[in-house]
Amino acid sequence: MAELETRRMGRTEMRPKSLALGAAWLTQGTEAETIEAIHRAIELGIDFVDTYPRHAEGRWGKALADGLRKKVYLQAKVSPPGPDKDYSGETTRRSVENSLTELRTDYLDSVLIHDPITIEDPLGPGRALDELLEMKKEGKVRHIGLGVRQHEFHRVAIETGHIEIVLTFLDYNLLDQSVAETTLPLAREHDVGIILASPLGMGSLTGVEPDIETEQRRHPGAKPKAYQMWQWCQERGVNIRHLAMQFCLAAPVDGVVMVGPANTVQVEEAYEAATADVSTEIWHDFDAEFGVRPANLED
Repeated sequence: MAELETRRMGRTEMRPKSLALGAAWLTQGTEAETIEAIHRAIELGIDFVDTYPRHAEGRWGKALADGLRKKVYLQAKVSPPGPDKDYSGETTRRSVENSLTELRTDYLDSVLIHDPITIEDPLGPGRALDELLEMKKEGKVRHIGLGVRQHEFHRVAIETGHIEIVLTFLDYNLLDQSVAETTLPLAREHDVGIILASPLGMGSLTGVEPDIETEQRRHPGAKPKAYQMWQWCQERGVNIRHLAMQFCLAAPVDGVVMVGPANTVQVEEAYEAATADVSTEIWHDFDAEFGVRPANLED
């Protein structure tokens, strides 16, 4: 069985495998199916797992029982419900402590401040960041990060000096590499670990024929690039999922690529893509057609 590469997660002491397991869709099935998928991921060598409040964290707690917790880096999030999102210190502590209980652990390897409306709110005095720093002193949280799409939020958070991990999504894949000009260089400068999420473009690069209308809604005024890439791969017998994953894994970051599978089959497909061999010839042809190439491709 091919092995996943070990990565450095910025200035943290974490050394996870290159492919991480996200929780966004993994609780859609039964509890048994969720646990099966998590166990299969660990069997395949995936050792960085991400959870989400109100997404059945208890299932993850059950899955990581009997010693498996010690085999993974476990990440949770602070993401208050409702349109106003309360990132007060009290709400932050309650969220983390609830995750600790549900996940059956006494510490979290990392906690992300997730999807704030403004970046000033959670970073303000006595707010989420201050509370997480206090919980870090208490040993309940080992590393603090931010998960949000806005690149300007990344910059402000990184420049506090306290953010050790940034999760960015949808802005580094075959369809969009905009974060390469903003957050990624800044993260390298400050030795911040990066999690590249949505490598398959929220389903656009899985190998299933993309819906043209959906793609046009996601990228108004743009050509349906995902469809064109899918068609190009179909004509050449190339698995676009392999291209999508290998492109992200070659990104110039200290960090990991995170997938959000819904079941065991999708876990296995993600692992296959992460360990696939894509020839240099295919990449050169793809680059010639779409102007997209992995960062480590030689001329």
